[in-house]
Amino acid sequence: MNINATLFAQAIVFAILVWFTMKFVWPPIAKALDERAQKISEGLAAAEKAKTELAVAKKRAEDALERSRNESAARLADAERRALAMVEEAKVRAAEEAAKIIAAAKAEAEQQAARAREALRDQVALLAVKGAEQILQREVNASVHAELLQRLKTEL
Repeated sequence: MNINATLFAQAIVFAILVWFTMKFVWPPIAKALDERAQKISEGLAAAEKAKTELAVAKKRAEDALERSRNESAARLADAERRALAMVEEAKVRAAEEAAKIIAAAKAEAEQQAARAREALRDQVALLAVKGAEQILQREVNASVHAELLQRLKTEL
């Protein structure tokens, strides 16, 4: 066999192999590679989209957290103001109640003093009558001289 013929035959077989590969093998491989490239690009796009959505969600979460912090701070301040107002109101009510109790105590003391004065007047009147009785050496009738005794009470 001739080496040229062998080389020529091998070139023809190689050409047929190249043609067969180009016709039947290469298109499915190229199609699979294209599909894979498309899936990879879609995956990267989805990852990028998810990344931006995550950033937006983080921002929303931070905003919501900040709002809740502000609301809780406002509620806390409001509660403190209410507590102070309640304490002040309780102080005012306590002062009013104390003033009422003091006024009632003063009125009671004045009434007791008036009763004591009245009792003292009665006792002084009795002593005066007894003294007058001893001076006169006779008994003075209290019912007969009631007007005199009443006048004596008022003068004392």
